[in-house]
Amino acid sequence: MNKKTIWITGASTGIGKALSIKFANEGWNVAISARRENLLKEISNSSENIHDFPLDVTDKSKCNEVFNDIKKKFQNIDICFFSTGTWNPKKEKDIDVEQIENVFKVNFFGTLNSIKAVEEYFKNKKAGIITIVSSIAGYRGLPNTTGYGPSKSALISLAESLYFDFERHN
Repeated sequence: MNKKTIWITGASTGIGKALSIKFANEGWNVAISARRENLLKEISNSSENIHDFPLDVTDKSKCNEVFNDIKKKFQNIDICFFSTGTWNPKKEKDIDVEQIENVFKVNFFGTLNSIKAVEEYFKNKKAGIITIVSSIAGYRGLPNTTGYGPSKSALISLAESLYFDFERHN
């Protein structure tokens, strides 16, 4: 029996890191991606089931390249878990348009770039799971989230919209 495979973005810390370790301990092939290569290497060195694929999700072509590398290595991907995110509460105290644009570039467009990289693969396969991590801040305004909250709200709407688009492909 072939091992199942999961690709996790935002895997250098937090939920992504914890999930990487959990799936590896369950015997899955775990492909992890994030910008901080040193942290990815540390995590991949902790388990023979974890393999690092450094990635800045704001780079569309790199998202495609990394996904193709993962397909080449494992042949089959069962789950994509996109948990990329950035938030700096100190920088979000004021309306800083450049800061908000950067947060959207990572949180929303970075996730969208990742989804686009796997779209045809999953539609053609007619199986698999794409998971998008959002936040409670996407449902309700919270202090110091001028960019973070709206970016997570956009992810919630994206996920709800994509559900219908992918549903017809199983």
